[in-house]
Order: sequence, then structure tokens, then C-alpha cells
Amino acid sequence: MRHFLDLKDFTRDELSAMLAYGLDLRKSLKAGQAHETPLAGKHFGMIFEKQSTRTRVSFEVGISQLGGVPIVLSANDMQLGRGESIADTSKVLSGYLDGVMIRCLSHNTLMDLAKHASMPVINGLTDRSHPCQVMADLMTMLDIHGVIEGQIVTWAGDGNNVAVSWIEAAVIMGFELRIACPEGYEPPADIVAWAREQGAAINFYNDLNEAAKDAHVIVTDVWISMGDDEGTRVKDMTPFQVNDAVMAQAAPDAIFMHCLPAIREMEVTASVIDGKQSAVWQEAENRLHAQKAILAYCCGGVI
Repeated sequence: MRHFLDLKDFTRDELSAMLAYGLDLRKSLKAGQAHETPLAGKHFGMIFEKQSTRTRVSFEVGISQLGGVPIVLSANDMQLGRGESIADTSKVLSGYLDGVMIRCLSHNTLMDLAKHASMPVINGLTDRSHPCQVMADLMTMLDIHGVIEGQIVTWAGDGNNVAVSWIEAAVIMGFELRIACPEGYEPPADIVAWAREQGAAINFYNDLNEAAKDAHVIVTDVWISMGDDEGTRVKDMTPFQVNDAVMAQAAPDAIFMHCLPAIREMEVTASVIDGKQSAVWQEAENRLHAQKAILAYCCGGVI
């Protein structure tokens, strides 16, 4: 049984194998060819404590394409909503399902679910990390630049859950990560310390233009995520908007990525997200293919 909880749990070879398998599945699908169905005869649950567009649709379609049966479970409609413990829920669902993905408010919920499960558990998003998203981002880097190791990736804005998964990816996959964020919005200190102990090239900047210089990838996220208090966030984040001036500092073949949903003219201008360097739609589609590889790895006995 193999969980998929955080990128730091895997080696470069393991993540590379998942990415390669996902790309092979995508190639077969686009060619109109039948691809492998390692989830045939399996039932896979999806628990949602938070709203979702990309995570829900990509996982539901991906499970079906791999031959499995997706079962959508809203936490509010389950006994979780009445106070049943995540441990009891995990034990019960393990008797019914062949695996589960959870998109939850607290990382502790994910870890408790995995601790008590006798089935694979996949992290579909927590307040701590978002590894499925960054797997899709890495796939997009491979698509466009053909390489991950040695690239320069600039993260702009809040040091949030997606930024944490980018830090873990930088350690495992061997690229330089520059984090441009306002004071007080840095990623958790423990993950930064861990990354530096591993010898990763993780650097912080107060100036986004400086951080973007010669970068191959510029990536950002919304300034106000679900559950965040707006407070002074917009004011604090304004100097870290990705705009044409920022993209002009990057390498000529640099791409822009965003996990979506995006608010144009806040964290990114329309000219960038809708411009020729934007890879966001390819990135969004790659959620499907990257997650199919993760599902196959965890539940399908392949890779």
C-alpha cells in the first residue's frame, strides 16, 4: 500500500517515473488509443471539505479513464459532519474502498486518515501542501522546456501550501527556487530549514523583479485563499503582482503558471495570464494526467 501525502516522501526516480507514466497515458489518450486501466474493478473515494473545480473533475475523470469507479463524498454529507472521528471514518472506508483522495482544511486530517487507513490515501490539498498541483506543474515544465533539473523557478506572493510543495519539489528534482514574498508571508520555517539541510537552492527576495531575472518559470497563486482573512493582504501583496515588467526580467522562453482560480489584475495581469508565455491551460489539463499516474502508482500496482 502506497500513500501520496507529500512530495518529500519520494525520490527523484519515483517522481520522474510517475511523470513519465502520466505523459505516456496522455499521449495514448490524445492519439485516440486505449490505455492501461490499472484501476479496473476498483472503487475510489473522494472526500471534499473544501470547494473544488479542477481537483474534483480531474480526479473523477481520471479514475474513470483508468477503469475505476469514482465515489464523491462531501464531508458535510458524511458522519464527519456530525462529529465522527477521522480515525473511525478511515477504518470504515477502508472496508469499502480501494483508495481515497481527500481535499481538506487541516493537514492533520490527512495524516490521521492515512494513519488509520488500510487503503492508499492521496493528498488532494490541505492547508499545508498541494503535491498533486505541483506534479502537474512539473509535467508542464517537462512539456515546454524538456527538463526540470537546473531550471530556475520564481514563486511570487504568499508562501502558502502550493509554495510548500514547490520547496519539496526543488529538493527532490534539483532546480533553483526563488521565493519573492512580503515579510510575514514566508513559507513555514520548518520546511525551509529542511530544504536547506538537504542542500537545496532556496533563496528569498523582497523584490520580485530581481527574483524573476533569467528565471525559466514564474508561478503565483491567489492572494486570498479560502479561509484566509483578507486584512492587509492586498496591500502587502501588491508589489508582488506578476505583470509584463516582471516577465520581461525572465528568460526569453520563460513560462507563467498559476494553479487557478486566478483573479486578473490582482496577483497577475490579464496581459500575462492570457499572453503568449502563459502555460496555465496546459498546466490545468496536466492535473488529469499527473493524477492518473499518482492513482496508478498508489492503487494500480504499476510504475
